[in-house]
Amino acid sequence: MITPDFSQDFINQYRVTDPASFKLADMETQTSHFAKGKEARAVSTSNAETIAELSHKLYGEAKRSLLIVLQGMDTSGKDGTTAAIFNRTPPLNVKVASFKAPSKEELSHDYLWRVHNVCPGKGDITVFNRSHYEDVLVVKVRNFAPANKVELRYEQINNFEKHLTENGTTVLKFMLHLSHEVQGVRLKERLIEPHKLWKFNPGDLEDRKLWPQFMDAYETMVKRTSTDHAPWHVIPSDSRSRRGAIISSIVRKTLQDMDPQYPDPGFKLEDFEI
Repeated sequence: MITPDFSQDFINQYRVTDPASFKLADMETQTSHFAKGKEARAVSTSNAETIAELSHKLYGEAKRSLLIVLQGMDTSGKDGTTAAIFNRTPPLNVKVASFKAPSKEELSHDYLWRVHNVCPGKGDITVFNRSHYEDVLVVKVRNFAPANKVELRYEQINNFEKHLTENGTTVLKFMLHLSHEVQGVRLKERLIEPHKLWKFNPGDLEDRKLWPQFMDAYETMVKRTSTDHAPWHVIPSDSRSRRGAIISSIVRKTLQDMDPQYPDPGFKLEDFEI
């Protein structure tokens, strides 16, 4: 069996520890980790089994929570990543929240209102499939809000995430870094393969035309919001299997470091007649 690499050197290849000097163009969309896709899938399977055990302990402990943020361009693999991490975990305390165009009610509040409402409670794990970062990405690129308001949001988001971490939520953020070429291939797949056709949205092609602007927005996002309490991890995502293996390894390591424990309620067999 392939042993997952949990070393700090491995994680630091993807974690943004020096945001001031970060350049997205320097980050690869492919990785040399795992010689074959089969090896990567074996690592993901091993990780998923351990994550299932740790998730149950986190639920039983009911003192802390984990928030996983997945942000990336269309077809970068947010659904597939979630499956790779949690395909062995019963849906007891794992939830997925997705963020589309805000509703009328959501627009009547500040932009983080709907986000805070779906953050994980104690003992829970929540995956954000897209996230509050849409408000400094698509909102910025498509000019859905004035530039001066978008500018304020980077620090507001940093403060929001710090508030979460100071109140018992560990925040893991992953940018799924996809190449323009591979996105084109995957968009074509959605028009060819029947089980993917439902995912195709002509609007995705409009965003594709704005690829350089989106890449600039992503670079600014990482530079401005990769913090000590909630750093970004930029994950090469041209390979589905390798993407899943890397992210599941980081999630597993994070849960192991959290070290959740089942509580002892103090019951003894001899105290009960069964």
